[in-house]
Amino acid sequence: MDLPADDRASSPYTGFTRAHWEAAADALLAAVEPYGTAGRALYQLPGGHVSHAGRLSDGLEGYARTLLLAAFRRDENVLGRYAEGLAAGPGGVWPAITDRSQPLVEAASVALALRLTRPLLWDRLDDPVRQRTAAWLSDALTAQPWPCNWELFPVTVAGFLAETGHREQAARRVIDRGLERIEGWYAGDGWYTDGDGRKFDYYNGWALHLYPVLHAWLADDRALLSLYGGRLSRHLADYAHLFGGDGAPLHQGRSLTYRFATAAPLWLGALTGHTPLPPGETRRLASGALRYFLDGGAVDRRGLLPLGWLGRDESLAQAYSGPASPYWASKGFLGLLLPPAHEAWTAREEPAPADRADVVRPLSAPNWLLQSTRSDGLVRLHNHGSEDVRYDPYYTRLAYSTATAPAPSYDNSVIVGGDPSRTGIEPLGVGDGWAASRHTGGGGTRVTSVVLARGAVEVRGHLVDGAAPGTPVRLTGWAAGNGRRAELLPAVGLSGTLTGTTGEGPTLFAALARLTAEPDPAPLADLVTVRADGTGTLEVHWATGTPARLRVRLDAAGAVVSVGE
Repeated sequence: MDLPADDRASSPYTGFTRAHWEAAADALLAAVEPYGTAGRALYQLPGGHVSHAGRLSDGLEGYARTLLLAAFRRDENVLGRYAEGLAAGPGGVWPAITDRSQPLVEAASVALALRLTRPLLWDRLDDPVRQRTAAWLSDALTAQPWPCNWELFPVTVAGFLAETGHREQAARRVIDRGLERIEGWYAGDGWYTDGDGRKFDYYNGWALHLYPVLHAWLADDRALLSLYGGRLSRHLADYAHLFGGDGAPLHQGRSLTYRFATAAPLWLGALTGHTPLPPGETRRLASGALRYFLDGGAVDRRGLLPLGWLGRDESLAQAYSGPASPYWASKGFLGLLLPPAHEAWTAREEPAPADRADVVRPLSAPNWLLQSTRSDGLVRLHNHGSEDVRYDPYYTRLAYSTATAPAPSYDNSVIVGGDPSRTGIEPLGVGDGWAASRHTGGGGTRVTSVVLARGAVEVRGHLVDGAAPGTPVRLTGWAAGNGRRAELLPAVGLSGTLTGTTGEGPTLFAALARLTAEPDPAPLADLVTVRADGTGTLEVHWATGTPARLRVRLDAAGAVVSVGE
């Protein structure tokens, strides 16, 4: 991809400015143009992974998701190509919007793009094209969504239809219904779960915040914008900590092939004025993510975004993923809606949280503990509250990071009787430097877990209850590589191979862990010591800092985990 030279004066961390974002958008749009079909209503991108919705739907996805990028770029010549597609697609080659169908997802991108570019695209269409497009979109008002972020796709379509006077009353009922639906999923502190349960992931930023906030902003509804914008601002206070010093987002959750869509909520906060982040930090985080993927090979030799993370990797594909699915990354270009003179573009980049200091940050809603280190820019997420077994291993591991991906050999797990299962995760709280949870492990055992973190060092404790005496237990840690060093040392109940066996009744195991990219770190065993008193209590003594000593009580009978000096 041909980008301008780095500008380290205004962007000392990433070198990227608005000109780099515009050039990247232009290159991505130019690369997909040859794959438009006759009439330009479908974009059939190459790739062997056809989604479960089929090739026709995948072609619509190619149109809709790249149209969204064109809408953020606001290039009238490019938008003209998509106008041709509207003449041929709705009421023609596009598949119908039906209950829980992929076209419902793509209808939201089409409607949002049309709403954002109304004077440049919609208002210039011939009336028959507008009528066919509105009729096609109107099926989204009655189509049943899946009970998750999909509830916001009809809301997004309805917002455009109401604005343009198509089935206005029905559209407003759909908006009210969808916004009411997500209220039950708001967990507080700026975090939503993606449907029932505890499914915390990037859908918070690129869907559950994005659509309501954009709708409120476009509708100029101050009450709604205050509500949803306030939640977004609270979310961003945590969200800024999910990016490594190299710009990498945490490798957790499904749909990771959307890559730099992770930048979308950062720009959204700046666009609507609902962000706690200084403008220079917003751009540093967003540009850091974009540069991480572009430098890492996310764009192939044809200029396309294949399924994967850094380069093609179809192991990241879900059943709903097709060749054009990665173009939800277009949402990351939302910042181009900000005028060039906006502070988010003109302010000098400021350091991100991972650049500033070592941080251990508890997040109470998802029951996560974030651990970052300034020396190597790594961010680690200790997961004691998010679960979605449908997409294992991206939800059920004990920890994730910006530098590692979950390993098939079950990294960061408690393996009981040869079974690494972790289901029914019950959050037990977070606090200053710790997080705890309980889950069902192998053989139906109950495993109560706690992690304590300081710097790059972790203490992991696990109380295994309900296993027959002599059941083998093995702990695993980080998957290393690419210059990162992973360590896991036995502390309580484990041999040098990180294995032990259960005794009569609940049995306690503990280990010291570390993931670091420092070239010569201090010996892990010199930084912390752990002892057990035989009653399920761990005594943890840190070599430096205060408090130097903690007592951690793991209680298998109750729901209380106490941490104190």
